[in-house]
Formats: sequence, structure tokens, C-alpha cells
Amino acid sequence: MKPNQKDAYTLILEAIDTGLYRPGDRLVESDLAEQFGVSRTPIREALQRLETQSLLTRDGRSLIVASLDHNQLAELYVVRAELEALAASLAARHATDEEVRVLKDMVQEDQKLLGDPHAMSRANRRFHKQIHLASHNRFLVQQLDLVHRSMALLAVTSLAAAGRGEDALSEHDTIVTAIADRDHKSAGEALRSHISKAFVTRLKLDSGEVNSVI
Repeated sequence: MKPNQKDAYTLILEAIDTGLYRPGDRLVESDLAEQFGVSRTPIREALQRLETQSLLTRDGRSLIVASLDHNQLAELYVVRAELEALAASLAARHATDEEVRVLKDMVQEDQKLLGDPHAMSRANRRFHKQIHLASHNRFLVQQLDLVHRSMALLAVTSLAAAGRGEDALSEHDTIVTAIADRDHKSAGEALRSHISKAFVTRLKLDSGEVNSVI
């Protein structure tokens, strides 16, 4: 495989993550092979792997994109909040000056994406991933990768809620400031609060209490 060539697993996972395939959508091996220009064997292996990871589920003989019920969503956000808070706390201790600079630049650059929830969602993932890496704890990064993989099952980003993008960037700025100040306690608390607010917004979106901008 060429260095810049993505494998079938990554291609399908990204398609779910970006909303090309949404919870309940049926995935057909032959269709995927044609769409991504790969043979059916790696597609079949990728589907089996995604099913093992509970990202796909069976509907009769068909594989469909799984969905999260209310309890599963709550459980996911509890785990995410604690792990993300730990990552921010460790980043405040271990991030290099260059990593902090990158985080600051991300917050500034992401201002240009306000009003585009899909672009904001991609930028948000990059931002959080950068904090994970700045924790300099490989085991924590692995666990957060698993959590964020499950986040791909959420059909609509919380950043789609009107006004949430501006609030999220303000929260990102608070997190980065704490990391830059090497205040590990404040960094952890800021990120935990950030995830809590995102969860509240998602619950409101799901209930129809707030409007989506997409």
C-alpha cells in the first residue's frame, strides 16, 4: 500500500465519521468496493472489524451502521469527559512549547470556520487529538481513539446547534490558556466542563429543544 493510500477500514470509518453513512444505513460489500475502488476482500475484512468494534450491527443478514441509545450516549460522554480531562491535565504538565503554539494557532484559525458545522467538526477533532498527543501518554491516546471512534456513530455534531460553535471556541481558548499556564488542575476542569456542555447541547438537539444550523 502506498504511504498516502488509506486502507478499506479507514475509508469506511471516515465515511461514517463524516456522515456519508449514518446510523441505520445499510452497508453493502459490493457497493463499498466499487465506491472506494478496492477489492471486496479488504472491504469484507474491514466490515468484520467494524462489526467486532460495535460500529456496525446486524439487521437480518445485512450490516448496518449502529446507533447509540440514550444510556449508551450518557455512558460514552462520562468516559470521554474523564479521559479528555486527564489528557488536558497531562498536556499542561508535558506539552512542549511548540505543541502549545500549535493549539493556540488552531483556536485562532478555527474562528474562520464559524458557520460551517462540518468544517468546525473536523477542526474540533484535530484540536482534541492535538491535546491527546500533547499528553505524551500513549495508553491514554489509545483509549481516547476508541472513544472517538464511537463518537462517529453520532449522526449530527453538537456544533450544529445554533451558537454552539462560538461557545466551543471560547471554551477551547480557556483550555489552551490553562495548558499554556501549566495549570494542570484548571486545564482538566476546563476540558471536563467543555465536554459536559457539548453533551447538554447534544441532548437538546436530540430533543428538539434547540435548532440545528444544518
